[in-house]
Amino acid sequence: MRASWFALPLLLCSCLSPDAVAPATPHAPQGDTLTSRELAPGVAYRQFTDVSGPWVMHLVRVDLQRADIEVRHARALDQLRGREKTTEMVRRAKAAGTTVLAAVNADFFWLTTGENENNQVIGGEWWKGLQVTDSPYDTRDNAHVQFGIDAARHPMIDRFVLDGRAWAHGVPTTIASVNFNPPGAPQDAALFTARFGAATPRDSARLTVEAPMVAAGRRGDTLLYVRRGASSATSGSSIPADGAVLAAYGAGSSASAVRAMPDGDTIKVLLATLPRPGSGAIPNMLIGGWPRILRDGANIAGESAALEGTIASNTDARHPRTAVGFSRDSSTLYLLTVDGRTERSVGMTTVELAAMLQRLGAWQAMNFDGGGSTTMVVEGLLANVPADATGERSVGNALFVVRKP
Repeated sequence: MRASWFALPLLLCSCLSPDAVAPATPHAPQGDTLTSRELAPGVAYRQFTDVSGPWVMHLVRVDLQRADIEVRHARALDQLRGREKTTEMVRRAKAAGTTVLAAVNADFFWLTTGENENNQVIGGEWWKGLQVTDSPYDTRDNAHVQFGIDAARHPMIDRFVLDGRAWAHGVPTTIASVNFNPPGAPQDAALFTARFGAATPRDSARLTVEAPMVAAGRRGDTLLYVRRGASSATSGSSIPADGAVLAAYGAGSSASAVRAMPDGDTIKVLLATLPRPGSGAIPNMLIGGWPRILRDGANIAGESAALEGTIASNTDARHPRTAVGFSRDSSTLYLLTVDGRTERSVGMTTVELAAMLQRLGAWQAMNFDGGGSTTMVVEGLLANVPADATGERSVGNALFVVRKP
């Protein structure tokens, strides 16, 4: 079962930056500024109200052109699965010597495992790769929107899908998923790295061939592996700590190609996205959400059912919200949370959320997990008021704003 919109109560949180760095716009929100301060050069926080809701919001604005500021994807417990409060993720990062200026919760996740539903790239490494979002609530199979940073530090928002290939002796094999057991009757391959666990998933319902590999470096965007050990005709193979397992399903060409890879072969692997990022084939970071709400300055939140298979109980009702967006020139990042389910702040629909981000200066934007998951952490402290009666919710991942040395 999934975490936010249906199984548990929903939340919103809010924040905004100080007046000194506020975007030049004739449509600034009407209300009172409750708190305003600079967290670091280029990073500002402001808590404010809007009486038309009424809403209480928190916004962090980030100058993406500063080399000493970085936007990072953080996973709960630093593992593919598991749940953790955003404040705890920040605390662990601080204990390891990282200065986290601000953080928000991010992608939707499964309550039972804490695993996030979309593509996950952290520091250029694929933790999870998909062509169809791993969600039980879509009205159809499709890819949800994701926020990314490319190799040139440019932000991007799109419905990215994994474009994976493995080559042995020049023969390509399609990799349809990374660290994910594909449902149905797949005919392509899956790549399982040590992030998945000690072994590949057991699957007695399908024909499977699995080939273990050890890492041998990289050449540009291409990962290099060497086949080590005998291939297996069953699932559940051990995953080398310094390598991966290439698993192919069915009786098609992918299974034949993997079976034909002998011990000692060099295997080239490219894990990219479609569409391609603006710089290089591989994003440095990808983190998911649902749905996109601003595209090229236009409010498209009302089209999300047609575009991304959203459901009305998510988008059309007023809930606590978390969102990410960036300016037309890609120089400014916006992290916004909106409190909800109280008389003081009622929460927003996704159309209202998009309109607010427009007024703040965003040109592209998307919705993150909301409701009880909505969390804003500023300088290590919880800034918003969580909607769950038990307080801050444990979530699957978070987006950090980090000050580098």
